[in-house]
Amino acid sequence: MSDAPEFPQLDITPLNAPYWEALRSGELKYQRCTACNLAVLPARAECPRCLHATLAWTAASGSAKLVSWIVYHHAFHPAFAARLPYTVAVVELAEGARMVTNVVGVDDPESLRIDMPLMLTIEHEGSIALPRFRPATTQQQELS
Repeated sequence: MSDAPEFPQLDITPLNAPYWEALRSGELKYQRCTACNLAVLPARAECPRCLHATLAWTAASGSAKLVSWIVYHHAFHPAFAARLPYTVAVVELAEGARMVTNVVGVDDPESLRIDMPLMLTIEHEGSIALPRFRPATTQQQELS
């Protein structure tokens, strides 16, 4: 038995279940408004732009760009203490939706730049699949 603090558990609802199920299956999904075409994350019951109540789940390409970030040097939950320092970021998917996530695979956070190309990586915390992003290689950028 481990003495490590347990990772915070998800609050899965009927509204956000397709998002979490897709991650478990290895893909990131977001909602797209069928009326105005806005890309939406996190899941909502209606479009925040036009208030239309029909949003369709769509698979993301995995390409994104860095919008903003912060490097945490203090853990606000015991489960994250062993990860310090870690980077929390706002990324914009190629499809337009923005999300809060982690940037991983960066040795020096000083190397991060606004609009830096990123690629999705799905990592598992126990039974939870989480979308995280790492800097895209030149080859990955050419393929997207």
